[in-house]
Amino acid sequence: MTKNTFGGERLSFIDAIRTLAILMMLQGHFVAGLLSDEYRVLDNPLFMAWRYLRGLTAPVFFTISGFIFTLLLERHRGKGWGNPRLKKGLFRGLKLIVIGYLLQLRLLWLLQGAINPTFNIVHVLQSIGLSLILIVLLYWITDRLKKEFLGILLLGITVLLFSYQSVYVNWDYDHFPEIISNYFTRKNGSVFTIVPWFGFASFGGFLALAFSGRFTHTMFYKKSILWMVPVGTILLLRSYEGIEYLKNLTHFHIFEAALPNSYLFARLGTILLLFAFFMLVQRYVKSGIILKIGENTLPIYVLHSIILYGSITGLGLTRWFYHSLSGTTVLIAAPIFVFGVSWAAIWSLRKWSILKKLF
Repeated sequence: MTKNTFGGERLSFIDAIRTLAILMMLQGHFVAGLLSDEYRVLDNPLFMAWRYLRGLTAPVFFTISGFIFTLLLERHRGKGWGNPRLKKGLFRGLKLIVIGYLLQLRLLWLLQGAINPTFNIVHVLQSIGLSLILIVLLYWITDRLKKEFLGILLLGITVLLFSYQSVYVNWDYDHFPEIISNYFTRKNGSVFTIVPWFGFASFGGFLALAFSGRFTHTMFYKKSILWMVPVGTILLLRSYEGIEYLKNLTHFHIFEAALPNSYLFARLGTILLLFAFFMLVQRYVKSGIILKIGENTLPIYVLHSIILYGSITGLGLTRWFYHSLSGTTVLIAAPIFVFGVSWAAIWSLRKWSILKKLF
């Protein structure tokens, strides 16, 4: 569990965003896995709003992960490999990758001396883990330079990955072993390929460097909100038009390539607005339960995977109720699932100290 305390001040708005993201993920996965197809009506405003909000959960997770780990690294800038957060970051990234693969194992296959064919697909934990490793390596390489250089580099990576996303997905990765190619292509069932998802983590790193050292400054939050709201709104509502204008103005290929992927930049706008909102209400989101849920997103994720998808055991709710529940049943059961899993994960960590070391 990552403690996001910087300069003596705990950033409760980060915990609040993490809490929102994990709760949205829990209900999103529950509804997506169990709601009957007859209720998935694309012209239903409620369903479309849910679908849009569900699509924001993973971008928020990646952005927050990049944000927190870059801030932690920045506390020891200039120490090179002596920066204690370098090794911790690498270990954390590797641990997420290992846990991600373990959750994809199926016990029945192992008992038969085989590994299930879906074991090596890349899901969210593997992709976040690799993203953290990449951020750590980039930080190490640029450690002796000013933080502004790394900030520009991370933002540039975001722009390039988002702009050329539809180009990268069409490349041929068959010459790589499948366990490697799955990080780049969705051909074999991977959901969270490193492109474009690392772009959100690198954007989080960029924001961290922009904010680093300023949290205790007078008017920091107000000044941050004042620029994030207009920039976020423009990105959210006018990304396509802005990219099209730049394409026509400059005739640069990057803007032409970026047009089909303008929705990725729009999601950055939503993330900025979320940051601004939770900065604004930070004083009201310091309750113990919000902090606890925000601190324990990994164990909550693991437990929900086991209960909902049958990770490891193969016995999950989706095995018996896949796309079969009515809208009313889902409306009642989803909150029970969300808060039941959150409570069970936190209680388990208190009950068994060995779990604290694992997560």
